[in-house]
Order: sequence, then C-alpha cells, then structure tokens
Amino acid sequence: MSAPVNIIVGSHVWVEDSAQAWIDGEVFKINGEEVHVRTTDGKTVVTNMSKVFPKDNEAPPGGVDDMTKLSYLHEPGVLHNLATRYELNEIYTYTGNILIAINPFQRLPHLYDTHMMEQYKGAVFGELSPHVFAVADVAYREMINEGKSNSILVSGESGAGKTETTKMLMRYLAYLGGRSGVEGRTVEQQVLESNPVLEAFGNAKTVRNNNSSRFGKFVEIQFDQKGRISGAAIRTYLLERSRVCQISDPERNYHCFYLLCAAPAEVKEKYKLGSPSSFHYLNQSKCYELDGIDDAEEYLATRRAMDIVGISEEEQEAIFRVVAAILHLGNIEFSKGEEIDSSVIKDEKSRFHLNMTAELLKCDAKSLEDALIKRVMVTPEEVITRTLDPIAAVGSRDALAKTIYSRLFDWLVEKINNSIGQDPNSKSIIGVLDIYGFESFKFNSFEQFCINFTNEKLQQHFNQHVFKMEQEEYTKEEIDWSYIEFVDNQDVLDLIEKKPGGIIALLDEACMFPKSTHETFAQKLYQTFKNNKRFIKPKLSRTSFAICHYAGEVLYQADMFLDKNKDYVVAEHQALLTASKCLFVVGLFPPSQEESSKSSKFSSIGSRFKSQLQSLMETLSSTEPHYIRCVKPNNVLKPAILENVNIIQQLRCGGVLEAIRISCAGYPTRRSFYEFLNRFGVLAPEVLEGSYDDKAACQRILDKMGLKGYQIGKTKVFLRAGQMAELDARRAVVLGNAARTIQRQIRTYIARKEFIELRQAAIYLQSNLRGISARKLFEQLRREAAGVKIEKNFRGYTARKSYLTVRSSAITLQTGLRAMKARDEFRFRKQTKATILIQARVRQHIAHSYFRRLQKAAIVTQCGWRRRVARRELRKLKMAARETGALQELKNKLEKRVEELTWRLQIEKRLRADLEEEKAQEIAKLKDGLHAMQIQVEEANAKALKEREAARKAIEEAPPVIKETPVIVQDTEKLNSLMAEVNSLKESLVTEREAKEEARKAHADAEARNAELVKKVEDSSRKVDQLHELVQRLEEKISNSESENQVLRQQALAVSPKALSARPRTVIIQRTPENGNVVNGESKPATDMTLAVSNVREPESEGKPQKSLNEKQQENQDLLIKCISQDLGFSGGKPIAACMIYKCLLHWRSFEVERTTVFDRIIQTISSAVEAQDNADILAYWLSNTSTLLLLLQRTLKASGAASLTPQRRRTASASLFGRMSQGLRASPQSAGLPFLNGRGLSRLDDLRQVEAKYPALLFKQQLTAFLEKIYGNIRDNLKKEISPLLGLCIQAPRTSRQGLVKGRSHANAVAQQALIAHWQKIVNSLNNSLKMMKANYVPPFLVCKVFTQIFSFINVQLFNSLLLRRECCSFSNGEYVKTGLAELEQWCNEATEEYAGSAWEELKHIRQAVGFLVIHQKPKKTLNEITKELCPVLSIQQLYRISTMYWDDKYGTHSVSTDVIAKMRVMMTEDSGNSVSSSFLLDDDSSIPFSVDDISKSMQQVDVSDVDPPPLIRENSGFGFLLARSE
Repeated sequence: MSAPVNIIVGSHVWVEDSAQAWIDGEVFKINGEEVHVRTTDGKTVVTNMSKVFPKDNEAPPGGVDDMTKLSYLHEPGVLHNLATRYELNEIYTYTGNILIAINPFQRLPHLYDTHMMEQYKGAVFGELSPHVFAVADVAYREMINEGKSNSILVSGESGAGKTETTKMLMRYLAYLGGRSGVEGRTVEQQVLESNPVLEAFGNAKTVRNNNSSRFGKFVEIQFDQKGRISGAAIRTYLLERSRVCQISDPERNYHCFYLLCAAPAEVKEKYKLGSPSSFHYLNQSKCYELDGIDDAEEYLATRRAMDIVGISEEEQEAIFRVVAAILHLGNIEFSKGEEIDSSVIKDEKSRFHLNMTAELLKCDAKSLEDALIKRVMVTPEEVITRTLDPIAAVGSRDALAKTIYSRLFDWLVEKINNSIGQDPNSKSIIGVLDIYGFESFKFNSFEQFCINFTNEKLQQHFNQHVFKMEQEEYTKEEIDWSYIEFVDNQDVLDLIEKKPGGIIALLDEACMFPKSTHETFAQKLYQTFKNNKRFIKPKLSRTSFAICHYAGEVLYQADMFLDKNKDYVVAEHQALLTASKCLFVVGLFPPSQEESSKSSKFSSIGSRFKSQLQSLMETLSSTEPHYIRCVKPNNVLKPAILENVNIIQQLRCGGVLEAIRISCAGYPTRRSFYEFLNRFGVLAPEVLEGSYDDKAACQRILDKMGLKGYQIGKTKVFLRAGQMAELDARRAVVLGNAARTIQRQIRTYIARKEFIELRQAAIYLQSNLRGISARKLFEQLRREAAGVKIEKNFRGYTARKSYLTVRSSAITLQTGLRAMKARDEFRFRKQTKATILIQARVRQHIAHSYFRRLQKAAIVTQCGWRRRVARRELRKLKMAARETGALQELKNKLEKRVEELTWRLQIEKRLRADLEEEKAQEIAKLKDGLHAMQIQVEEANAKALKEREAARKAIEEAPPVIKETPVIVQDTEKLNSLMAEVNSLKESLVTEREAKEEARKAHADAEARNAELVKKVEDSSRKVDQLHELVQRLEEKISNSESENQVLRQQALAVSPKALSARPRTVIIQRTPENGNVVNGESKPATDMTLAVSNVREPESEGKPQKSLNEKQQENQDLLIKCISQDLGFSGGKPIAACMIYKCLLHWRSFEVERTTVFDRIIQTISSAVEAQDNADILAYWLSNTSTLLLLLQRTLKASGAASLTPQRRRTASASLFGRMSQGLRASPQSAGLPFLNGRGLSRLDDLRQVEAKYPALLFKQQLTAFLEKIYGNIRDNLKKEISPLLGLCIQAPRTSRQGLVKGRSHANAVAQQALIAHWQKIVNSLNNSLKMMKANYVPPFLVCKVFTQIFSFINVQLFNSLLLRRECCSFSNGEYVKTGLAELEQWCNEATEEYAGSAWEELKHIRQAVGFLVIHQKPKKTLNEITKELCPVLSIQQLYRISTMYWDDKYGTHSVSTDVIAKMRVMMTEDSGNSVSSSFLLDDDSSIPFSVDDISKSMQQVDVSDVDPPPLIRENSGFGFLLARSE
C-alpha cells in the first residue's frame, strides 16, 4: 500500500486504531506531514501523512463482491468491505479470482441447497454472487474443457471453516459430475468420514487452536472420461513428527494419546495405562484436557469412525497397542553404566515400561533394550558393538518413537485410501489442499519454522499465480506492463533452503557433529546471514533469530532445533520391529535393502520436510490452481462478531494483503469507460458534450488532469496507485464549487421566501385584530338578548313542569286500573283455550292409537305370509340352479314362478289396500262414537251447570225460614244424580283410554313385524333379480358352449381371447337404453328396442385349429400397430388414433383377459414415436392422443371384483321391486337372443361402458399415465430450454450511453428499451408458437394451462433468483426495464384468454413485487409494515433484506430503505434463523407433474368415439368392420 496523495482538509480517510485496526474519520487540519483527523467515534487522532489512507464515500452501502472493483485497494478498504458484507450475511467475497470465505458460525442452508448448485452450474465466473460453488465450477469446467487437472487450495487457521468448505467443494463436484458407481457410500462421504480418524492421529492443541492440523492434506478427487467422480486419494504431507517426543506448554501432543488414556477401564488395564500426567511424552505440558471436549466420548467416536472407514477390530486393537507402546517407550529412562560412555536402564520403573513396550510390540525385551542402548558398526575387518551414553540412548528412544508413529500415520492414510478406492485409469483430477496456515506465537520453535517455510513456498506459488492473472488482464486489455516489477519472496526461500548456505543445510550440518549445541548453531547463523536483510539477530538473545516473512517478522528460539531435527534411521530398530510377532507391527516396517546394508543412516526432519514440500509443489505446479482463503471472524466462535485485528492478521497470513500489494505494484484501480465517465465526467463537461467515443473521452479527461503513468485498455481505464485519490480530490473541488453555487441560490430563495411570508403574516395579524374587536362588541349585544330569552324560557319551563307532573299522575292511575281489568279477562280466556286444546289432543290420540294398531296388525300378517311364500320359492330356485343339465328348463320354470309370484304380490297389494280401507272405516266409526260421547259429556256438564244456577236462584228467591229444608233436599238429590252420571262418563273414558293404549301397542308390534317382512321381501326381490341375471349368463354359456367351448378353453390357457370374430350368433346382449331397460327413470316403447343387425357372416370354417384364430388376431393387431404408428390426425377435434385404439381394445375384450401382448406393443409404438422425435409437434400430437385414451380408460375400466353395478345395470330409486321384476321379465325375447357378432353386432358398441379390468389392462393404464407425464414434461422442458437464454438477456438492462450523462437519458433509454423488448418479444413469440402448436393438435386446455402456468413459474424463479444473485440487476433502471418486459407477458396472457393461460400471470408475483419495490420512489420513508404488508406481501423477510441491501439507484442516486428498517429485518431474520426453509431467499423451480389422472378426468369433456371415422387402411379390412357400425 503506497502512501496516499492529495489528502486535503475535509477528506474522509482511514487511520490506524489499536482496538479496531482501522477507523474512519475526517481531516480537519494538516501541518506538513502531520494530519489531524476527527474520527467517527468523536476522538481526535494526530498521525503521519503516510499512515492515512483515503476512504471512498461513494462505495456501495452493501460493499462490492469483488474487491478489485474498490476505488481504493488498500488494507482498510478491504477490511471495511469484508465487514460490510459479513454484516449482511454475505460471507463470500472475491479478490480477483481468489475467494475469501468468512466463517459465519451459524447454519446458512439456503446457500448450499440443490437449487443454489443449479444456479452456479455453468455460470460465468463473477456473473453471480461470490460462492465456493463458483470456484468449484470453474475448476470442473477447465478440467472438462481443457483436459487439465486443477487444484483448489483451501487455507486458513483452525476454526476458519476449511473442513466445511472442503465438504461443500466435494458436494458440488459430485453434483456436477455424478458418480460412476452408486452402490454404498459415495466417494465424498468416505473422504469426509475419514476426517475423525486423521484428526485423532494428526491434530493437536496449539497455542491458538485446540484442534490444529499438524499435517498437510491433499485430497485428489479423480474423474473418469465422462467427468464423473470415479475415485479419490488422500495424500498427506509434512507430518510434525517431532511433536511425538517434544511439546511445549500449553500445547498438547496428538489427540490419540489422550483419547487412549481416557478409554474404558478394561482397555487402560489391558495396556497398563494411567493418566496423561504419568507419561513423559505428555507431561511436558500441563494441559491435559480441552474445554468442552470429553476424551472418553471422543475415543468411542474414533473407534466408530474406524469401523466406518473399514478398519477391522483386530487392526484397531493393533493400532492402539502401538500408541500405548509409544507412551510406555517415552517413560524408559537411562543412567550411566559401569563402562565409559555406556548406559543402562535407570530403575525398575523404567524396566517395567521397557517390558510393557516389548509386550505391546510383541518383541523380545532384551532385544529392545539392546536396540536402544547399543549400536553395531560394520567394518571390513570386524563387527564392533558399542554402547551409547544416556543422552544418545534418549535420542535413540525418541527416534524409535517418531519412526513408529510416522509409519503408523502413513499406514492409516494408506488404509483409508484403499477403503475409498482409487481409479487407476483416471486422467483428470481436482485436488483440494487443506494445510496448516502461517503461525507466529510468543515462543516459536522448529515446528513453526517448518510450517512457515511451507507457507512461504505456497505464498510464492500464490504470488506467481496472482501475477500471472494480472498479466492476463493486462494482455487482454492490450496495455504495456513490461516495467511492472514482480513482488517475490525468493530471497526468504533462499535464506531457508538454499544449498549449501541455507538455514536447513546449516542445521543438518550441526546435527551431524556430536559436539554441536544450539548456541554454536545460532552463532553459525549469525555469522552466515549477518548481511541478509531478511535475517535479524536479536540484541538480547544468543540463541534466537528472526526472519522477515511475507506475513511479518517471526522470532524463533533455536534452543530445541537440533533435538527436534534429528531423525536417525537405525538398523537395530528396523531389525527389532521386523522380528516382531505382531503382523501389524511387521507390516509397518517392511525390510529395505538400503537400510539393511548400513548400520545407521543420518536423516533430518528438516530435509525430509523439504523433500515432501518439493513433492507437493510439483503436484500443485502440474495443476491449474484456485485459491480459497478461509477466515475466522472471532475467537469466541459466535456469529455476527467481527474482530478487525484478528481479520487483518489472518489476511496477512493468508497472503491476501500480499496479493493486494502485487496489484498495487501495477494498476490497482480499474474502471470501465462507462463507470469512469459517470464518476469523473464532471471534470471536463466539454468532453462529454463533444462527439467523442468513450475511450477518447477518457483520454481527454486524464490529459486535462495532467496524470502520468496510467493506461487505457480496450474496455477499461487502468490507474496507478494514488491516481484515483487525486482524481477524487479534484472531483471534490468541482463538486464543492457546484455545491456552493447551489447553496447561494438556495439561500437567496430562502431569504426572499421568508420576507414574503413575514409581510403576509403582518397583514394577516392586522385583519385578525380588527376582527377581534368587532367580535367583542357583537358578543356583548348577544349576551343581553340571551338573558331576556333565558328568563322567558325558564318561566315557561317551570309552568310546564308542574302541569306535566299532575298529568303523569292521572295517567299512571288510569293505567294501573285498566291493566288489572285486562289481566283478569286474559286469564279467563287463557284457561278456556287450554281446556279446549286438551280435549282435542286427547280425542286425536285415542283415534290415532286405534288406527296404528289395526295398521300394524295388517302389515305383520301380510309380511309373514309373503316371507313364507318367498322362502319356499327361493329354496326351489336354489335347487334348480344347481342342476347344470336342466338350465333351459329351469329358466322356463323360473319365469313362470316369477310371474306367479308377481301375480301373488299384486293380489297381496290389493288385499292390503282393502284392509287399509276397512281399517280407515273402522277408525272413522270409532271417531264418530268418541265424538258422540264427548257431546254427551258436554251436554251433561251444561245441564249440571244450569241446574246449579237454577238452584242458586231458587235459594235466593225463596223465604229464608219456611222453605229452607225442602229446597236443600231437592237440590242435593239432583246433584247426586248428576255426579253419578259424571262418574260413569269418567269410567267409560278411562276404559276407552286403556283400549286405545292396547291398540297402540298392538299396532307398534305389527309395524315392527311388517318392517321385518318388508326387508325380507326386498332381500328376496334382490335375490330374484340376481337369479334373473344368473339365468342370462347361464343362457349365454349354454349357447357359447356348443361351438366355442374347446377354443375358449385353449385361449384361456394360452394367451387371451383376441378373436372375438369367432363368437357364435347367440350371445346375450347387456341391457341398455336401446334394448329396453329402464335407465334414469325413462322407458322406451318396444318399437325402439330393435338393433341394427347386419347380415351375419358365418365363420368360414368353425373347425379350424387354434393356430388360425391366433394368426387372425395377430394380423389385426399388426394392422392396428402399423396404423397408429402414422400420424392419423384428428376427426371433429378428437384424435383418431386414441379413439381407434380404445374401440379395438373394447371390442376384442382385451381389458378382461389375464394375459395379452397388445398393450405392450401399443406402449412400444408410443415410446418409439416420442423418443425418436424431438419435434414439439409430434410431442403435442401424442400428448393429445394419450390424454384422450387415458380419459376413456379412466371412465371405462374398474378394478376386478368391484361390488358396484355397471352404469348399464343401475336402476332408478323410484322403480319398485315389482316394477323392476316385471320389466326384466317383459324384455323382448328377440333382444335376449341377439348374437354378439364378429363385425357389426351392435349399433352402440362405442358407447362407454364399464368393464372389470384385469392386471394387464390396469398396468397399461399406469404405463399410459407415465407416458402422458413424460410427454408433458418434455414439452414443458423444451419450452424452458428455449426461453432460458432469453431470460438471461432480459434480466440485465443495457447501460446508458455517455451522451445520456449530459443530454438526458430519454433517447438512450428508448434505445435500450427497444433492445430489451426485442428479447421479451422473442419469449412471447415462443409462447405463441407453443400455444398454436398445442391448439393445432387439440391438446386439452387443462394441460395447456398447466404447461404455461409452470413456464411462468419458471420465468418467475429465473428472473427473481438472478435479481437476488446479481447486484448489478438490483438497480432502479433495471427494475424499469424488467417491468416493461412483464407488461408484454401480461398482454400475452390477456390475448391467450383464461382458458389457456389460466393463473399463469399470478405465478409472476415474486418478480412483480420485487420489480415494484425497485421502481418505487421514496424508499427511505417506507416502514417495514408498509413494505411487508402492502408493497411486497409475498416476499419473505430474507428476500426483502437482500433486495434492500443490494439495491442501488443508477438513475436518480436515491437510497434504499432506512437503516431502522434494515435493523428490524436483521432482527426478524435472527429470530427466524432456526427455520432452514424460511432462511432461503432463492426460489425453487417446481418440475413436478401438477396434475393427476382424476384431474384430467374431471377437467376434460366426455369424448364421443362413435362418429370417428377410421383411416382407409383400417376401413378396407373386414376384421375391423365393427368400427364402421355407426356410419352404416
């Protein structure tokens, strides 16, 4: 990053900050090189001019997806862009063709679903939003198109998401290429399942990460010639072997040691293991456990992972035995022996661990001891055995431990590769490299030195690739770049690996000398590299040194370099383990001639590391590289937290800032001519007004500004570092002057407006004051008048109030008296009415009860008799039905008996009517008697009342003393007589009630018995009807058995009865409306029952063998198949082929046979016609035929064994049992004996009638349904393919020409709109052509409507997803263009009518609402409720959030919705983050079949196949004469 220029007062800049890395602010003072900045958080910062970088205030609010598009490509600009995008959940960002992926620490399933894969499949790199799928797609396309292997380098520290990124890469590659074998687990699944095993044996805790990979992993995904994944291999590099023996606090050794120490008790007892603190290789650090990790559970999980990758139980046992042996081996200590420079086992504890190591490795303990403390030297004269001192013995012990662990890790990798399976014939691979990143800790040792050396190598490869991409860009634009210097780190690599003077070479040299120490090694480095600018000697240390890496300066402590670098290959160790009794251990150490020939050979880890690294670089150099840099946003591993300092450090270690430095060395700022003129056209308005082309206009502006060193390519302007800031500064001056001019005019306008408003206010104030005084005078006069009026009204009120009080009291008194009188009268009338009602109900109940008893008794009697007769007849019929030889005689007898039964039932019906009449007469008599009795009771009551009244009057008129006693006696006698008469009437009434109750009970019993009898009679009538049908079938069997019995039996055993032409003439015809049966309640006279029976053609030879019949059937089938394979066209809008197939199958009774081949041949014919033709017209023709045929089958076939009667046998509910029986018996005898003939037996054969379908027919229907769906899908998909390229042209609006920047945009917009409408017109033309084609082939409107509904849904999905994935599409102008195109589709829907378009227009609701949001004005004033409820109710909150953040106004420069609305949307998204469905902002294209067979049956009209004329080829054949029945 070069020092900025043109920083002036008022400039917005970035300054360094200790907490936030970089913070923005505004310059308010400049003193020479000293800059005073007021930051956004209110602080004042004083810094040097060289440490200040300009800020782009015109950067998009949502950031840019490719950081090469940044106006200022520097560290704070990159950090701010990443932070802005991360805040919007945009975790991927490009830097050229490098992908930066920030770990979101939350699930974002919508970014990785199948639909997202489909979007990126074949898309141009950079066209859609940045994504890991885009990198994988580019690698795959280059491999397929160019045949060159590719590699994807995934780097980043632990927790940055490398494993998840690798997983997504393999998922996408599997999606693109598929798999050559689908059995079992997929290749990518097996690779991912191996991760737990490799992590257990290759990962360890470091200072910064709890699960850091201490090896490099290169996954080779192999592809066959067709581009399908055929295998995979895992190559491991640079395992940190020294960690087995030496670790520093607070790090840990490899996980497997701790897992084994946490194993179940029986396992620990078996291996004699204890806590990790008891082993030397583990207790060098005080860290034994990891937060949140249970080693016991991890042990079990590792064992399960081993099972998954195919490691057997025996092998697992051997693996952990070796791991335990390494732990025990580390606890073997040595002390000085009796001899000089000799050593022995220190104590019994060490002896125990020695024996345990030997036991676990299954070797001899004495041999193991000798291998550790003795060396054999072979000379030409003799073999010398010497002992090692304790220090050398410890080195021998550690060398053995490292060798065993290294071989064990290599064996695991080889085993995993064998489990996955490799393709030896694979010519192309895509490699995914996952390797540790740059490390810089407080204390850095030999491990960090090797790791950083690896990253320097990879960084050089990365720099070369970046510079190569820069060169390609410059060459493509045809600009001169020869003077640009390449930023290289070769000097650092020479410092480390150069021979003979590199650090590694000096380290190996020091290790070969026994007397060398770390101090002598450090002094050697100081002397050798004292003049190297990359090597730094610390002032206060004698054993440390620093190297200036690409990511910064790293200080190394050389104290342990010599010990960690030694890696002897000892022949005694090889011989010891080769002689082991454990086959697994022997397999880890195969015999080598080279090693057996020498006693020992020096080998260093540094040299081995260097050679493996060279092998890795050769592999990468042979492939086309692609880079993904994974970044961990925070150390607390939580979402929505971005630690700027942490991000900057990772960008430096990942080489991203180094790539930016390379870009800054050339032309960091690149702008297209349009963007450059749009931004800097104000610097030279006269250039824009001239008739220059864009390139010349840019040239003139740059020349006017006096810039040097820039380049103008074919389509872009290339600016050197700092030139963009200079242009912006001058542009700011021009805009500032323009702003001051605008402010002057605005201030003048405001001052004049204020004066006019002040003058108007004074006039208004005067008029108001005058009005106030006038109103006061008026108010005084009004109050005086009001006082007089109030007095008058009050006096009137008091007088009226007293009058009303008196009047109200009188009315209340009158009301109470009248109410009392009315209640008395009402009570009397109510009692009178109730008495009358009770009497009426009692009399009615008595009469009704008597009637019901009589009726029930009559019905019970009738039902009993009829049941008895019916059972007798039924028994006789059953007995007669069993006699097969007397079927004809049974029929005649049955007819007579049925007629007799009918006659008897009619007689019973008349008897029942007579009985009902008698019962009615009797009920009438009873009613009359009851009425007379009631009259007598009423007369007696009236007479008693009169007598009582007369007695009362007589008592009143008579003298009180003289005639008192005689009158009382006389009245008492009269009363007694009347009471006796009343009592007798009451007794008679009770008697009548009891009789009525008994009659009611008898009537209820009779009704119950009558109901049972009626039910039994109905059952009998139904059985009689069934027997009648049985008679018809038996008659048919009798007539057929005379001539066809043998033929039909052979056909049933062979194939299916296809030759219906051989049937005899006497076949029972099913009853239809034409032959006299009652259908839907209508009957036809006997004159209408005639059938059009042509002259019967007798079979030429009834005695021909079965072969001739089958040959005739085969010929007819062949002719039918030959005919339908041609385009037969349509007759009256009905497809001829479908109607002819249906009529033939129905006539041949193919639906009712158990075995036949005609269905398969028809399906094969349709299949060949559809698959051989890619013509849409052919597909539409067969879509019409299959849909029509399927409709006919749906309405004809029924499953075998259905209990419901066919439509021809259904009777109306109004027809009685006797009516149905009589009509069945009175059917014309001529119609009952008409033959079902070969050619023209029936005039209504083509009427739809249901038949019981067998399995072949039902299977044929299913196959036909499948073909209908396939043809429908082909038509739909072909139309999608046709319009898909046009949609890609429609979504991106053409840009405005530069004249539009000055002269207005109307003309440019008109031209662009015409170009866009041209693409939309092509889509409309495609829709019209498809509609005409389907109309011409009479495709049912229901299917046409479904096709266009799904097509419009596809248009909606494509346009909407493109809008959300491409930021340049989310602009105001683009919304206007798309809205114009949607109007064309709406017009097409109106012209196509609702019959064919249906609800297609409603399918565009997402894109319509999204476009409506883009073109609406004053977005910042819209609330979230208005947006979600009124403007875009269909869009989800994720979709609205993405559109709102991606929107940019390229026409008026307005802003998107307010920040408050954005914040509310973000909160709602966070609350709904658990829903994986709702979190997806993309739409899915529904490619399913949107209808069923029932939908087709309900939507299509009835097809009349009777008037369809067969083709000439069929008409000339006598075997198809039945097709001509209607015409003849």
